[in-house]
Amino acid sequence: MGISIDQRFANAAWAQSLGGIEYPLLSDFWPHGAVAQAYGVFREKDGMSERAVFLIDKNGTVRYVDVHDIGEQPDEEQIFEELAKLA
Repeated sequence: MGISIDQRFANAAWAQSLGGIEYPLLSDFWPHGAVAQAYGVFREKDGMSERAVFLIDKNGTVRYVDVHDIGEQPDEEQIFEELAKLA
């Protein structure tokens, strides 16, 4: 599942720009950033979250965390390697 503080319409546009994705996207828009706050990556002052990736296994255990400033891109290859470990 992907989660973004953007509205669901922005999430849908993003997914479409990627040619579609195989997992659901949750909008953490209202209450604004509640999930990001729970994971400690919400910038209250700025009203947005850090760019963060949390990989959580089927038992609900966080197995991987990757947090970047909003202008930085996560290393997709590293994320896919970590995802493969969960399979």
